[in-house]
Amino acid sequence: MDLISACRMVFFPVQILYHVLRASVSPLLPRRKKDLSREVVLITGGGRGIGRHLAKEFAKQGAKKVILWGRTEKCLKETAEEISLMGTECHYLICDVANREEVYKQAKAVREKVGDVTILVNNAAVVHGKSLMDCDDDALLKSQHINTLGQFWTTKAFLPRMLELQHVSNPWAIDYCTSKASSLAFMESLTLGLLDCPGVGCTTVLPFHTNTEMFQGMRVRFPQLFPPLKPEVVAQKTVEAVRADKAFLYLPWTMHALVALKSFMPQIALEEIHKFTGSYTCMNTFKGRT
Repeated sequence: MDLISACRMVFFPVQILYHVLRASVSPLLPRRKKDLSREVVLITGGGRGIGRHLAKEFAKQGAKKVILWGRTEKCLKETAEEISLMGTECHYLICDVANREEVYKQAKAVREKVGDVTILVNNAAVVHGKSLMDCDDDALLKSQHINTLGQFWTTKAFLPRMLELQHVSNPWAIDYCTSKASSLAFMESLTLGLLDCPGVGCTTVLPFHTNTEMFQGMRVRFPQLFPPLKPEVVAQKTVEAVRADKAFLYLPWTMHALVALKSFMPQIALEEIHKFTGSYTCMNTFKGRT
Protein backbone atom coordinates (compact mmCIF):
# COMPACT_ATOMS: atom_id res chain seq x y z
CA MET A 1 0.00 0.00 0.00
CA ASP A 2 1.47 3.39 -1.02
CA LEU A 3 1.62 6.46 1.24
CA ILE A 4 -1.37 8.19 -0.39
CA SER A 5 -3.61 5.13 0.06
CA ALA A 6 -2.47 4.79 3.69
CA CYS A 7 -3.30 8.44 4.40
CA ARG A 8 -6.72 8.03 2.77
CA MET A 9 -7.45 5.02 4.94
CA VAL A 10 -6.42 6.88 8.11
CA PHE A 11 -8.53 9.97 7.38
CA PHE A 12 -11.48 8.13 5.88
CA PRO A 13 -13.35 7.56 9.22
CA VAL A 14 -12.90 11.27 10.01
CA GLN A 15 -14.38 12.22 6.63
CA ILE A 16 -17.37 9.96 7.15
CA LEU A 17 -17.99 11.33 10.67
CA TYR A 18 -17.82 14.88 9.30
CA HIS A 19 -20.39 14.15 6.59
CA VAL A 20 -22.71 12.36 9.03
CA LEU A 21 -22.61 15.31 11.45
CA ARG A 22 -23.06 17.77 8.60
CA ALA A 23 -26.08 15.88 7.26
CA SER A 24 -27.56 15.72 10.77
CA VAL A 25 -27.29 19.50 11.23
CA SER A 26 -28.20 20.60 7.67
CA PRO A 27 -32.02 20.11 8.06
CA LEU A 28 -31.91 22.73 10.82
CA LEU A 29 -30.16 25.29 8.61
CA PRO A 30 -31.71 27.31 5.75
CA ARG A 31 -30.70 26.02 2.31
CA ARG A 32 -30.39 27.99 -0.91
CA LYS A 33 -33.09 26.80 -3.28
CA LYS A 34 -32.57 26.12 -6.97
CA ASP A 35 -33.80 28.87 -9.26
CA LEU A 36 -36.31 27.39 -11.71
CA SER A 37 -36.71 30.46 -13.93
CA ARG A 38 -34.45 28.99 -16.65
CA GLU A 39 -35.53 25.38 -16.30
CA VAL A 40 -37.42 23.38 -18.92
CA VAL A 41 -39.23 20.58 -17.09
CA LEU A 42 -40.53 17.41 -18.76
CA ILE A 43 -42.90 15.21 -16.76
CA THR A 44 -43.88 11.73 -17.91
CA GLY A 45 -47.39 10.68 -16.92
CA GLY A 46 -48.05 14.40 -16.59
CA GLY A 47 -51.74 14.39 -17.46
CA ARG A 48 -53.20 13.09 -14.22
CA GLY A 49 -52.50 12.11 -10.61
CA ILE A 50 -49.15 13.07 -9.10
CA GLY A 51 -47.84 14.07 -12.54
CA ARG A 52 -50.57 16.69 -12.92
CA HIS A 53 -49.84 18.15 -9.49
CA LEU A 54 -46.10 18.11 -10.17
CA ALA A 55 -46.64 20.08 -13.37
CA LYS A 56 -48.74 22.69 -11.56
CA GLU A 57 -46.23 22.90 -8.70
CA PHE A 58 -43.24 23.40 -11.03
CA ALA A 59 -45.21 26.14 -12.79
CA LYS A 60 -46.19 27.71 -9.46
CA GLN A 61 -42.57 27.77 -8.31
CA GLY A 62 -41.33 29.51 -11.45
CA ALA A 63 -40.32 26.95 -14.08
CA LYS A 64 -39.70 28.56 -17.46
CA LYS A 65 -41.47 25.85 -19.48
CA VAL A 66 -43.35 22.66 -18.64
CA ILE A 67 -43.71 19.72 -21.04
CA LEU A 68 -46.21 16.93 -20.42
CA TRP A 69 -45.94 13.39 -21.75
CA GLY A 70 -48.67 10.80 -21.41
CA ARG A 71 -50.96 8.41 -23.25
CA THR A 72 -54.34 10.15 -22.81
CA GLU A 73 -54.68 13.35 -24.82
CA LYS A 74 -57.77 14.57 -22.95
CA CYS A 75 -55.93 14.59 -19.60
CA LEU A 76 -52.79 16.13 -21.10
CA LYS A 77 -54.74 18.90 -22.79
CA GLU A 78 -56.69 19.77 -19.64
CA THR A 79 -53.52 19.94 -17.54
CA ALA A 80 -51.69 22.00 -20.17
CA GLU A 81 -54.55 24.49 -20.27
CA GLU A 82 -54.49 24.83 -16.48
CA ILE A 83 -50.76 25.54 -16.50
CA SER A 84 -51.04 28.02 -19.36
CA LEU A 85 -53.64 29.93 -17.34
CA MET A 86 -51.05 30.16 -14.55
CA GLY A 87 -48.81 32.08 -16.95
CA THR A 88 -46.30 29.32 -17.69
CA GLU A 89 -45.54 28.10 -21.19
CA CYS A 90 -46.75 24.51 -21.44
CA HIS A 91 -46.61 21.88 -24.19
CA TYR A 92 -47.87 18.32 -24.32
CA LEU A 93 -47.10 15.33 -26.51
CA ILE A 94 -48.68 11.90 -26.57
CA CYS A 95 -45.95 9.41 -25.71
CA ASP A 96 -45.93 5.90 -24.28
CA VAL A 97 -42.62 5.61 -22.43
CA ALA A 98 -42.75 1.82 -22.82
CA ASN A 99 -42.22 2.36 -26.57
CA ARG A 100 -38.52 3.08 -27.03
CA GLU A 101 -38.78 4.37 -30.59
CA GLU A 102 -41.68 6.63 -29.67
CA VAL A 103 -39.69 8.08 -26.76
CA TYR A 104 -36.71 8.89 -29.00
CA LYS A 105 -38.98 10.35 -31.68
CA GLN A 106 -40.86 12.60 -29.26
CA ALA A 107 -37.64 13.61 -27.51
CA LYS A 108 -36.36 14.87 -30.84
CA ALA A 109 -39.63 16.74 -31.38
CA VAL A 110 -39.27 18.36 -27.94
CA ARG A 111 -35.75 19.56 -28.69
CA GLU A 112 -36.83 21.02 -32.04
CA LYS A 113 -40.06 22.60 -30.78
CA VAL A 114 -39.29 23.64 -27.21
CA GLY A 115 -35.53 23.33 -26.63
CA ASP A 116 -33.28 21.37 -24.29
CA VAL A 117 -34.92 19.65 -21.32
CA THR A 118 -33.04 20.53 -18.12
CA ILE A 119 -35.22 18.69 -15.57
CA LEU A 120 -36.65 15.23 -16.32
CA VAL A 121 -39.32 13.84 -13.99
CA ASN A 122 -39.81 10.09 -14.53
CA ASN A 123 -43.29 9.86 -13.07
CA ALA A 124 -45.18 7.55 -15.46
CA ALA A 125 -46.24 4.26 -13.86
CA VAL A 126 -48.93 1.59 -13.88
CA VAL A 127 -50.11 -0.82 -11.22
CA HIS A 128 -52.39 -3.85 -11.64
CA GLY A 129 -53.08 -4.74 -8.02
CA LYS A 130 -52.99 -8.50 -8.50
CA SER A 131 -50.80 -11.26 -7.15
CA LEU A 132 -48.00 -12.61 -9.32
CA MET A 133 -49.96 -15.75 -10.18
CA ASP A 134 -53.20 -13.89 -10.96
CA CYS A 135 -51.58 -11.23 -13.15
CA ASP A 136 -51.41 -12.19 -16.83
CA ASP A 137 -48.05 -12.08 -18.63
CA ASP A 138 -48.90 -9.10 -20.82
CA ALA A 139 -49.81 -7.03 -17.77
CA LEU A 140 -46.51 -7.98 -16.08
CA LEU A 141 -44.57 -6.97 -19.18
CA LYS A 142 -46.48 -3.71 -19.40
CA SER A 143 -45.66 -2.75 -15.82
CA GLN A 144 -41.95 -3.51 -16.31
CA HIS A 145 -41.79 -1.71 -19.65
CA ILE A 146 -43.41 1.44 -18.25
CA ASN A 147 -42.19 1.50 -14.64
CA THR A 148 -38.59 0.41 -15.25
CA LEU A 149 -37.53 0.32 -18.90
CA GLY A 150 -39.41 3.52 -19.65
CA GLN A 151 -37.03 5.34 -17.33
CA PHE A 152 -34.09 3.96 -19.30
CA TRP A 153 -35.47 5.26 -22.61
CA THR A 154 -36.34 8.75 -21.32
CA THR A 155 -33.02 9.08 -19.50
CA LYS A 156 -31.08 7.95 -22.58
CA ALA A 157 -33.05 10.47 -24.64
CA PHE A 158 -32.33 13.51 -22.44
CA LEU A 159 -29.35 12.83 -20.13
CA PRO A 160 -26.59 13.06 -22.79
CA ARG A 161 -27.52 16.66 -23.61
CA MET A 162 -27.77 17.54 -19.89
CA LEU A 163 -24.27 16.17 -19.35
CA GLU A 164 -23.01 17.96 -22.44
CA LEU A 165 -24.33 21.27 -21.12
CA GLN A 166 -22.56 20.65 -17.79
CA HIS A 167 -19.37 19.31 -19.43
CA VAL A 168 -19.34 16.02 -17.55
CA SER A 169 -18.96 12.41 -18.69
CA ASN A 170 -21.46 9.56 -18.76
CA PRO A 171 -21.74 7.29 -15.67
CA TRP A 172 -20.90 3.58 -15.94
CA ALA A 173 -22.90 0.34 -15.69
CA ILE A 174 -26.22 1.92 -14.73
CA ASP A 175 -28.17 -0.66 -16.73
CA TYR A 176 -26.56 -3.58 -14.89
CA CYS A 177 -26.92 -2.00 -11.43
CA THR A 178 -30.55 -1.09 -12.07
CA SER A 179 -31.43 -4.56 -13.33
CA LYS A 180 -29.85 -6.12 -10.25
CA ALA A 181 -31.61 -3.69 -7.90
CA SER A 182 -34.87 -4.60 -9.62
CA SER A 183 -34.05 -8.28 -9.17
CA LEU A 184 -33.37 -7.74 -5.44
CA ALA A 185 -36.65 -5.85 -4.98
CA PHE A 186 -38.50 -8.67 -6.75
CA MET A 187 -36.91 -11.31 -4.51
CA GLU A 188 -37.65 -9.31 -1.35
CA SER A 189 -41.31 -9.02 -2.38
CA LEU A 190 -41.50 -12.69 -3.33
CA THR A 191 -39.86 -13.79 -0.05
CA LEU A 192 -42.43 -11.82 1.96
CA GLY A 193 -45.26 -13.09 -0.23
CA LEU A 194 -44.30 -16.69 0.47
CA LEU A 195 -44.18 -16.37 4.27
CA ASP A 196 -47.55 -18.13 4.56
CA CYS A 197 -46.52 -20.92 2.17
CA PRO A 198 -44.73 -23.59 4.24
CA GLY A 199 -42.29 -25.69 2.27
CA VAL A 200 -41.70 -23.03 -0.38
CA GLY A 201 -38.99 -20.41 0.17
CA CYS A 202 -36.46 -18.16 -1.56
CA THR A 203 -32.71 -17.71 -1.30
CA THR A 204 -31.27 -14.48 -2.69
CA VAL A 205 -27.50 -14.41 -3.27
CA LEU A 206 -25.72 -11.06 -3.55
CA PRO A 207 -22.07 -11.59 -4.49
CA PHE A 208 -19.57 -8.79 -5.02
CA HIS A 209 -16.99 -8.76 -7.82
CA THR A 210 -16.50 -12.37 -8.95
CA ASN A 211 -13.52 -13.50 -11.03
CA THR A 212 -15.37 -14.56 -14.15
CA GLU A 213 -15.24 -13.62 -17.80
CA MET A 214 -18.26 -11.40 -17.23
CA PHE A 215 -16.26 -9.01 -15.01
CA GLN A 216 -12.96 -9.14 -16.86
CA GLY A 217 -10.96 -5.95 -16.39
CA MET A 218 -12.74 -4.75 -13.25
CA ARG A 219 -10.40 -3.49 -10.52
CA VAL A 220 -10.99 -2.89 -6.79
CA ARG A 221 -8.98 -0.35 -4.83
CA PHE A 222 -8.88 -2.33 -1.56
CA PRO A 223 -9.01 -6.05 -2.39
CA GLN A 224 -8.21 -6.89 1.25
CA LEU A 225 -11.59 -5.44 2.33
CA PHE A 226 -13.55 -6.55 -0.74
CA PRO A 227 -11.65 -9.47 -2.21
CA PRO A 228 -12.65 -10.71 -5.68
CA LEU A 229 -14.64 -13.89 -5.25
CA LYS A 230 -13.88 -17.23 -6.84
CA PRO A 231 -16.88 -18.58 -8.77
CA GLU A 232 -16.51 -22.00 -7.17
CA VAL A 233 -16.74 -20.39 -3.69
CA VAL A 234 -19.87 -18.47 -4.71
CA ALA A 235 -21.38 -21.74 -5.96
CA GLN A 236 -20.50 -23.59 -2.75
CA LYS A 237 -21.88 -20.86 -0.47
CA THR A 238 -25.04 -20.62 -2.57
CA VAL A 239 -25.82 -24.32 -2.28
CA GLU A 240 -25.12 -24.21 1.45
CA ALA A 241 -27.50 -21.25 1.82
CA VAL A 242 -30.22 -23.09 -0.11
CA ARG A 243 -29.82 -26.16 2.06
CA ALA A 244 -30.02 -24.00 5.20
CA ASP A 245 -33.14 -22.15 3.94
CA LYS A 246 -31.24 -18.88 4.26
CA ALA A 247 -33.22 -15.94 2.85
CA PHE A 248 -30.26 -13.67 1.95
CA LEU A 249 -26.59 -14.39 1.40
CA TYR A 250 -24.06 -11.54 1.09
CA LEU A 251 -20.59 -12.30 -0.26
CA PRO A 252 -17.99 -11.47 1.00
CA TRP A 253 -18.97 -10.97 4.65
CA THR A 254 -17.79 -7.33 4.55
CA MET A 255 -20.83 -6.54 2.37
CA HIS A 256 -22.97 -6.77 5.53
CA ALA A 257 -21.22 -3.61 6.76
CA LEU A 258 -22.07 -1.72 3.56
CA VAL A 259 -25.71 -2.81 3.74
CA ALA A 260 -25.91 -1.63 7.36
CA LEU A 261 -24.23 1.69 6.54
CA LYS A 262 -26.58 2.31 3.63
CA SER A 263 -29.60 2.02 5.91
CA PHE A 264 -28.71 5.14 7.95
CA MET A 265 -25.84 6.98 6.24
CA PRO A 266 -26.61 10.29 4.51
CA GLN A 267 -26.14 10.31 0.73
CA ILE A 268 -22.99 12.42 0.79
CA ALA A 269 -21.30 9.98 3.16
CA LEU A 270 -22.26 7.05 0.89
CA GLU A 271 -20.70 8.94 -2.02
CA GLU A 272 -17.46 9.25 -0.06
CA ILE A 273 -17.53 5.49 0.60
CA HIS A 274 -17.93 4.85 -3.13
CA LYS A 275 -14.98 7.13 -3.90
CA PHE A 276 -12.89 5.54 -1.16
CA THR A 277 -13.52 1.99 -2.32
CA GLY A 278 -12.91 2.99 -5.95
CA SER A 279 -16.42 2.20 -7.19
CA TYR A 280 -16.27 5.17 -9.55
CA THR A 281 -12.94 4.24 -11.14
CA CYS A 282 -12.87 0.44 -11.02
CA MET A 283 -15.03 0.30 -14.17
CA ASN A 284 -12.61 2.27 -16.35
CA THR A 285 -10.97 -0.91 -17.65
CA PHE A 286 -14.09 -3.05 -17.40
CA LYS A 287 -15.15 -4.64 -20.69
CA GLY A 288 -18.21 -6.65 -19.68
CA ARG A 289 -19.81 -9.51 -21.56
CA THR A 290 -23.08 -9.59 -23.47
